[in-house]
Amino acid sequence: MPVTAEDLSVPAAELMIVGHYDKAAGYATRRPGGSPSWLLLWTESGAGVVEQGGVSFRVEAGDLAVLGSGVAQHYRVPAGEGRWRFWWVHFQPRAAWAAWLGPHAVGGGCHVVAGVPEVVHERIGLAFLRALQDARWTPDAPLPAGPAASGTGPAASGTGRAASEAGRDGGERAGGRDGRGGEVRVPAVVSGGAARELVMGAVEEVLVLATATARPEGRGEEGDERVRRALSIIAAEPGAPHSVASLARAVALSPSRFAHLFAEATGQTPMQAVRRARVRHAASLLEVTDMDVGQVAAASGFVSPFHFSRAFRKEYGLPPRDYRARLRPITG
Repeated sequence: MPVTAEDLSVPAAELMIVGHYDKAAGYATRRPGGSPSWLLLWTESGAGVVEQGGVSFRVEAGDLAVLGSGVAQHYRVPAGEGRWRFWWVHFQPRAAWAAWLGPHAVGGGCHVVAGVPEVVHERIGLAFLRALQDARWTPDAPLPAGPAASGTGPAASGTGRAASEAGRDGGERAGGRDGRGGEVRVPAVVSGGAARELVMGAVEEVLVLATATARPEGRGEEGDERVRRALSIIAAEPGAPHSVASLARAVALSPSRFAHLFAEATGQTPMQAVRRARVRHAASLLEVTDMDVGQVAAASGFVSPFHFSRAFRKEYGLPPRDYRARLRPITG
């Protein structure tokens, strides 16, 4: 029986799920133990409040929030706000994404890309709609028609209205309205490896558009740029023998000054970022190669399979072999 997203309030680490909600006052989701997967929230209209890891912030139209895994979280429609209309995705990030998200860290494992310019809202909405369609695709089925083929065009406003109309025409909604008067689109659990890559591409497009057009507030240009460069170095070669000293040299800072700027901008130490990048790189190798666990560990910069397995389990909630087995089930 296929997995559905309806009862997955805390989805398994290896699952990727795409959904869209239009929720009224009273809606709330609370995960005291956090989620083993990352969560992306893109607000189309209305507002929500997000709390995670001791950090609380409000998101409004044009705000992108990305919540790291393993930290208690609570998000809701705030009192006095009529609705919150938003896209959401549970996922495991690619290593390269750390360079884009790092400057937008606000602590508690949260990243907030606030005030994304309206000129890219429509394209972001269409990327999410494409992700929802592609999530259900299998290689033996026809490719779903792109959202632009559903009557969208430049005449629609930049607030995501075009994507909303495309979703209605494309039949992605089910059930009409929820019990509180909100629109319902059935969330989609990504069906397989090919569909996963298509959806990851759409999520990556959203992250690039948002982070490239918005700038973190209240941070110096020089410090942000140096942290971005360090994150890019880590993402480009996560298995390299990085250290605080080597990364500091690469961005022309003293180790102590670099460590301070990095933690301030990203909410984590440089070596924590390196370890997470290595684990995510390893996850990609487990998914798309036939390398054994020892080879994956070495290629990802871990000194031993034991240390690799321990770090991998901490990040994904299960051992590397089990992660691969769930993503690539044996077929008869």
